[in-house]
Order: sequence, then C-alpha cells, then structure tokens
Amino acid sequence: MEWLDVVDEKGNPTGELVERTRAHREGVRHRTAHVWLLRLRQGKTEVLLQKRSRGKDSHPGCYDISSAGHIPAGVDWLPSARRELLEELGLEAREEEFADRGQRKIYWKDNFYGEPFVDNQVSNVYCLWRDVEPEQLRLQPEEVEEARWMGLEECREAVRRGSIPNCIALEELDMLPRTKEM
Repeated sequence: MEWLDVVDEKGNPTGELVERTRAHREGVRHRTAHVWLLRLRQGKTEVLLQKRSRGKDSHPGCYDISSAGHIPAGVDWLPSARRELLEELGLEAREEEFADRGQRKIYWKDNFYGEPFVDNQVSNVYCLWRDVEPEQLRLQPEEVEEARWMGLEECREAVRRGSIPNCIALEELDMLPRTKEM
C-alpha cells in the first residue's frame, strides 16, 4: 500500500493520510512532484518525454513529463523529485540542481480499465538541465516504456494538435524556460 498525505489547496499536509488507490477513486487531494529534463541543441531547448508503460493505472502508452510521481506520506517535494528521477530514469541529481518552476493544481476525471479515476493533486514543477542520451538512461520498465527528446516548441505544437498520444498539460509546458538560465 502506498500512503499519501492529504493536503490543502497549497499542498500543505493536513495531518490525514490516504491510500493512493482511494485517493484516485474518491478524488482526495494529494501531492506530486514533476521534473522536466531540458537540454540545448543547436540553440534550441529540447525536453525529454517519457512514454508511460502499458500497465500504468492511468494514461498507459502516453507521452508524459520526464519524471513524475506521488509524494509519499511524510516526505517533502525535492527528496521525492530526486527519488522519482532515480527510480524512473536512473539519473542522480542534487537538490540544488532542480529549478523551481512553480506549482499547479490539477483536477480531472476519467475512466481506465473500466474504473473511475479522479486526479486531484497539487504539483510542484521543476526543471533540470541535463544533456543525456535516452540509451544512457536506466528506464524502470513497469513505469517507463521509452524516453525521447523533442524540441520544446515542437512538443507544445504536438500537444496542442494531439498529434502524439500524451497526457501533458500545455499549462505546464508554458512553465518551462525557453532558454537555459545562467
């Protein structure tokens, strides 16, 4: 069982806990950390997309954030972001390497595998500049099927048009820097 902190509108734990499956069945607000890997190529920013494994409980086989995950009860944002990055992609990073891009409130309903799925989360969004080739990554097969780089503007357009299977929010792509901040 995976236990999550129930949180207020700003992502502050309320002192209550909820099991992850129940949180998604009932729409209980919880926290997630989103990490976007970025690199510069030929003067343009690229973003690393992960393709979610086919066995995921939501959006199987869709392109998504470079690394993202639920924050376990009692754990803070950045340690969780670091852990997810290591687990999903096999990349290590120090907390000071993560650039805070803001917070998003997310709420949506859908059905997966014939069951209702309600996502009610507060997400801290980070970016991390890291030039690594996909074949250098150690993908966690139960989470990630593939990873690929795409130009940030090309990704925005693909999400806008729906030309790739994805569960990426344009609002979140707009939070990312278009150039490397020195």
